[in-house]
Amino acid sequence: MPVSVFIQVTLNHQVKKELQDFESVIGQWPEVMECYLMTGDFDYLLRVVVPNLQAYQEFLDKKLTELPGIDHIKSSFSLKQVRYRTELPLDQLLESQS
Repeated sequence: MPVSVFIQVTLNHQVKKELQDFESVIGQWPEVMECYLMTGDFDYLLRVVVPNLQAYQEFLDKKLTELPGIDHIKSSFSLKQVRYRTELPLDQLLESQS
């Protein structure tokens, strides 16, 4: 069963070049399903899907921790998917624009 991991990544410096470099590399990795630039306590939130815990350890050791400019990584594993949608709530979005 695939493992879903939500990873909070904090960079050493939030400057344009480091942000661009990080995003460029992350965008090439098939394990990364989603990546968001965030406000708050960390810089990026990643959703990574791997086949098992060993594959996550390899992803962490051979890819993520090898990137320059990373200050902190915090991983949280999904136990159960409670809700998943891809359809946008268009009615509510359109109402708020009126």
